[in-house]
This record gives sequence, C-alpha cells and structure tokens, in this order.
Amino acid sequence: MSAIGYVAVIARAVLALIVLLSFVPFTVWLERKGAAFMQDRPGPNRAALFGTFRLAGMAHVLADVVKLLTKEDIIPTEVYGTYYRLAPMIAAMVPLMTFAIIPLADDLAIGHFSTPLSVLRIPGGLLWFFAITSLAVYGVVFAGWASASKYSLLGGLRSSAQLISYEISMALAVIGTILVFGTVQPNDIVRDQGHLLFGWLPQWGFVVQPVACILFLVAAFAEINRVPFDLAEGEAELVAGYHTEYSGMRFGLFFMAEYMALVTSGAVAITLFFGGWQIPWVPTAALVAGAGIGLPAMLLVGALGLAGAGHWLWGWYRFYRERDDWRAKEPRILATGAVAGVIVCLGLAGLTFVDRASLPLWVPPVFALVAQLSAFVIKLLIFCWIFVWVRWTLPRFRYDQLMNLGWKGLLPVALLNLLVTAAIAMPMGVLSWVALGVAAAIIVVWYLASRHAPQARLRSSQSGS
Repeated sequence: MSAIGYVAVIARAVLALIVLLSFVPFTVWLERKGAAFMQDRPGPNRAALFGTFRLAGMAHVLADVVKLLTKEDIIPTEVYGTYYRLAPMIAAMVPLMTFAIIPLADDLAIGHFSTPLSVLRIPGGLLWFFAITSLAVYGVVFAGWASASKYSLLGGLRSSAQLISYEISMALAVIGTILVFGTVQPNDIVRDQGHLLFGWLPQWGFVVQPVACILFLVAAFAEINRVPFDLAEGEAELVAGYHTEYSGMRFGLFFMAEYMALVTSGAVAITLFFGGWQIPWVPTAALVAGAGIGLPAMLLVGALGLAGAGHWLWGWYRFYRERDDWRAKEPRILATGAVAGVIVCLGLAGLTFVDRASLPLWVPPVFALVAQLSAFVIKLLIFCWIFVWVRWTLPRFRYDQLMNLGWKGLLPVALLNLLVTAAIAMPMGVLSWVALGVAAAIIVVWYLASRHAPQARLRSSQSGS
C-alpha cells in the first residue's frame, strides 16, 4: 500500500469515529430534550459554559463528561478484578467495531485514486456484523458475574438471554436481505438500493423486504436494551441491572456503549433498508456531473438554514433583552455567528457558481461525498429520534412477554419470511417446492400452537379451580 493509501485508511477511521462519537452526546441531549418535550416540561437548561452558553441544554452533557471523568472510581472488595475491568471495555468495543463496516458514502474516486468510505472493506461484509455483535453478551455476562452481586448477576443473566433470543431473529432478517441483493457487502447493497422499481420507486430494503425491516428494527430495540425491552436495566426490579456495582468512568463506558449501540443499530438499519448514503433519484455519477450547480445550491441551502437559525436566535435575544435578563447575551453572540456564516456561504456560492465550468478535479467527487454523507447523517438523525420517541411512548414489557415475543413471535415470522424470500429469489425444482411447503406448514402450525398454548393453560387452570 502506498503512503496515500495509509493516509486514506487513517482518514476513514477518523471520519467514522467523528460521526459515531459526535452522535453520542447529541443522542444523550436528544433523549433528555425529547423526553421533556413529550412530558411538557423544559428539560435541562441551567448548566452554562463560562456562565453564558447553555446551548439549549447541551452544556449538561459536557457537565456529565466532566463528572464521570472526575468521579471517584469505587471497586467493591469481592469483585473478580480482571473480568470486572474488562466488561465495560467489551461493551464499548462492540459498537465501535461494528460501525467500521458501515459505508458513509460511495467510494471516493479522484483521478486514478479510489478509496472506500468505510473503515473496513472485507470479503465477509455483514458476517463481520454478526461476529462482532455476538461478543456483546460477554460484556454483559462478565459485568454481572464479576460484580459478585446477586442483583448484577440476575441482570446479566436476563440480558444475556435477551440478547441471544433476539440475535437469531435479527440474523434471519438480514439473511433475507442478503438473498434479495445477492451480496454481503454493505456498500454493494446500498448501491443496489439506488435502482428504481417501476421506473420511479427507489429499491430500498424496506420496499423489497418489509417484513425483514420490521423484524430487524424490533430486534435492534431488544439488542440495545431500549424500552420496551430494557428488562436488563429495569430500575424498579434490578436497581440498575448488570452494571449496578460500577461507578465513575467504568459506568460511563456502559452509558456510552448504550448510545453508541443505538447509533450503530440505526446506521445498520439505514444501510440495509433505507438506502444508506443514497439520495433518492440522484446517483453518484449525477452528483459528480452536476457539482457545478449542486455545490452552489448546497451552499445556498446552508445560508438559508443559518439565516433561519439567526432569525430564531434574534427573537430570543429581544425576548430576554426586554426583561433585562442576563441570558440575552448567548442568543446575541450566536445570532451574530449565524449572520457571519450566512455571508461566508453566500460568498462561496457566488464564487463556485461563477467558476463552475473550471472547478478543480477533486471538487466534484468531494461534493458528491459531502452530499451523500449529509444524506446518511440526516437519516441517522431521524432514526435517533425514533429510538427516543419509542422509549418515551411505550411501557416496559414483562420478562415473559419479552421472551414469548422473541421465540414464539419473531422467530417463526423470520423463518417464514426467509423461506418465502428464498423461494422467490432462487430457482428451485419440484422437490424443493414440496420441501418448502412442508417447512412453511410446520412453521405456521408451530406459530399458531405457541400463540394459543398460554390461553389453553389459563382456561384449564381456571376450570380446575
């Protein structure tokens, strides 16, 4: 590999880390403000940087970081030291390593140089996703067992059973998608989703595999222990679950791991079912060819966004100034910065529009990269909000309901969807069709029997009493 190749690898790794790690504090902020919005309360709004910048509550996230870094790290005397320390590292490592296969944009090609926009481009592709996510259970089990606490052990056992149960349905949903697109490479799957069905409908994964999409999203909620599947951390039942005995930055790693897993799950769902970096009806070649018009248009959109933000901030400045409130200083400074940003964007838009016919060789591919990365980030923002929305909308399941849904609900549906997908995607003979029909009948009978068994037992117990 040449020197520029090594630089490209490092740049890809840094870009992936920036995207993933910057989403963690943003998602924490979104969690708090989203919960406050749904509960009709202000949410965090008191902490301030330098006594001025509250940043709509984002300063609370920065205060959390300082608190976790400076808080005393208390280790109980009876813990199993090596595994106790290893558990939070595994929990944080899994989403980081899984995110490495996510393509943030199409391959960047400048002249004879080309590089993918994912950290890892390996032959196994999505097999890496299955291999790494299966390691998450070790962090949970190590934390619960090594803490030498019955509460932590119970939380670890419940969480490990949950992870194993829903991993199977998730894997079957992804296999159905692999059969449809005929590849395990995430970037190739995203490229195939740029094709149009009937000449106008993007061939996104949720269009060609709607059942698999629903199965994957439900399993993703369970895999990252989000409500309504947060049985492993149910405070009313288990104190805090498998990380009860952790404090300081060790607890902070578990806290970060949950939100990193949330972002990674959303990124995988986008890659498989929602077009990934694809901009609907605008392929990469069209972006590169239209950079002379697209780049000024993007800068104008940025200027309009900054103008809207500046107008909103100026309204808050006038509101606080009329009340002689010290908080008027922040919106005035930020509004001034927004106006400066508008001027810069308009100037750059004018320059690029005038010189659109003589843009340097590297500008069109980089413009396509930025446009596709922006599309990916916007989709990921929507998914982060969906995760928050569901958490503060639905109640928590009972543990028996959670396990029944995984084994008696999702698994039969996932198997049946996989059989139907295989029948449609692969040519088969008469005997194969007969075997497929028998297998489908067995799954349907199993599903119906498992759904009616609890009601039958309930009726028999009531009649006996």
